[in-house]
Amino acid sequence: MRADAKRNLDKIVSAAAEVMAERGVSAPMEAIAKRAGVGVGTLYRRFPDRDSLIAAVGDHYVHTMAAALDEAASSGADAWNAIWDFVTWAAAPGRAALATALAVLPEEAIVDREEFARAREGWVRRFDELVRRAQAEGSMRADVGVADLIHLLQVFTCHPDRLPEPVASQPARYLHLMLDGMKAGAATPAA
Repeated sequence: MRADAKRNLDKIVSAAAEVMAERGVSAPMEAIAKRAGVGVGTLYRRFPDRDSLIAAVGDHYVHTMAAALDEAASSGADAWNAIWDFVTWAAAPGRAALATALAVLPEEAIVDREEFARAREGWVRRFDELVRRAQAEGSMRADVGVADLIHLLQVFTCHPDRLPEPVASQPARYLHLMLDGMKAGAATPAA
């Protein structure tokens, strides 16, 4: 792929992610082309239909999450602070809006695609390694796993409309309270 074609592709996918975060996955293709600074014809040459563009946005999303996790994990912070930084970053309003937009799609539109599945599997594996590192360091509860953190992210990013009003009005506060409950020493004995 030529360098200018690659730049156009990256601009289109980034613009699509922004526009879909703002307006949902059914946002007009013209709005995406305009945000990317390309013509509608260029958009359709790269992505002949909405599904192919949505798939590319899904791939972009999971790769962005993986890169952010890798950055947090290699930041020099201890594992718990790396988890805190990553979860807080992932739940930020712009990224949460994109996750919300993608969450309304049928699974086969994104999740069943090989590229997405491979990238997501790698991301989850690295996130699990970070959780285990935090537990080995003694900073995270031993009874919390990566699945718990992924579910927490899904609540705050994919389904914010289901949050009770007090939580929805201050999501960062409640996300931090829930993360605090995952720290070592926060566990209560099982009934």
